[in-house]
Order: sequence, then C-alpha cells, then structure tokens
Amino acid sequence: MSAPPLLAACALAAVHVLAGRLRGLDRIPRSRWLSFGGGVSVAYVFVHMLPELNEHQRAFGNVVPLAGFLDHHVYLVSLAGFVAFYGLERLAQRSPDDEGRATRVFRIHVGSFGCYNCLVGYLLVHRIEPGVESLLLFTAAMTLHFLVNDYGLRHHHEGSYHRVGRWVLAGGVLVGWALGTTVTLDEIVLAVPVGFLGGGVVLNVIKEELPAERESRFCAFSLGTAGYAALLLAI
Repeated sequence: MSAPPLLAACALAAVHVLAGRLRGLDRIPRSRWLSFGGGVSVAYVFVHMLPELNEHQRAFGNVVPLAGFLDHHVYLVSLAGFVAFYGLERLAQRSPDDEGRATRVFRIHVGSFGCYNCLVGYLLVHRIEPGVESLLLFTAAMTLHFLVNDYGLRHHHEGSYHRVGRWVLAGGVLVGWALGTTVTLDEIVLAVPVGFLGGGVVLNVIKEELPAERESRFCAFSLGTAGYAALLLAI
C-alpha cells in the first residue's frame, strides 16, 4: 500500500465534503476560481492525457491489429465518455414532473459521478505514466476539476446533494483507490478508463463554462489553460 495515492484520494474526497463551505463560488458572474479550475482540467486532458493515450494506441496496434475504425479504439472511448456525460446532463436538465422522478434523476446523476470519481481514485494508483510527479500533476488537475463538478451538482440538486450526494462522490474516490490497491489492469486495458475519463472531463468542464447565464470568466479560464499547459510542457 503506497501512502501518496492514499493521501491524494483523501484530499480529493475532502473537496466534495468541504467545498460547500467555500465562500464566493456560488455567485454570478461565475467565480474566477471555477473558470480557472476548468481551464487547468482541460489543459491536463489535451496536453498530458491525450498524448499518453496516443502512445497506448500505438502499443495496442502492435499487440492486437484491428481493422478500420477499431484501430482508433482509444479515441472512440474518449468520445464515448464525452457523449455519456452529455446524455447525463440532458437527463438532469429536464424539468422533473414529480418528486419521484426528481429523486430518480438525482440518483442516476450522483451515482454516475460516483462511478466517475471511483475511476479517478483507481487512476491515483495505476496511471499510464507512474511516479510521484505524475501523481501530483493528476491530483492537482482533478482537485480543481472536482471543485467545478461539485459546484455544478450542488447548484442543480441543492439540499439533496449536500445531505447525500457529496458523501457518495467522496466515497467513490476512496472506493476507487481501494480497488486500485487490489486490482491491476493490463497496461493496454488501462487505456480504456483513461480515455473515458478524458472525454468526461472535457464535457463536464464545457457544460459549466458555456451557459450564458453563468457569465463565465474567459480570461481566468484561458489563464488556467495556458498556465497549466506551460507547466506540463516544461516538466
């Protein structure tokens, strides 16, 4: 059992438990910190995660030659992650007709993000690129990304999220870490959850930044993107 991944999992879980106490996030125009965090998350996906997936794509092609579009399976998985969370968001945004349906939507929404966090927790232990430096970069990006997700879920589900949802998401990270300490995926198979996560991160950031009513901070978003991209390229 390695201490750094456990500490990282606890830190990410704490984001959901404690984020509601942060002042100044739930306001319009959108908090600069949320836009900055979204930019960091997107930079991590495009500058660090996707190049790693490209290397895995080549490795997969050398081991299991496939024909046609299946040669791009890693990118298709990323696309699937993007589409899956888009569908989830559409489901959550539909006005519930009754309390029972609202409860079902809440369970699906929070349950899906709990699985999403479980995947992040697993990748704290097993990443394509191992090492403490890689762990720190991944944890920093996911900390800010979790803050963005937490705000979105708290804004949509309000009291239900505070009472139940945040604990489900916090527990998801720890469950994922625990699975990572007991289950090891083959290096090539690992590209599948990494690809799915990449697509999910991009969609979840964009859906929070684009709505006009949020009055998002483009300068803060750009600063987060450019700054973290420069850091990743410099390391």
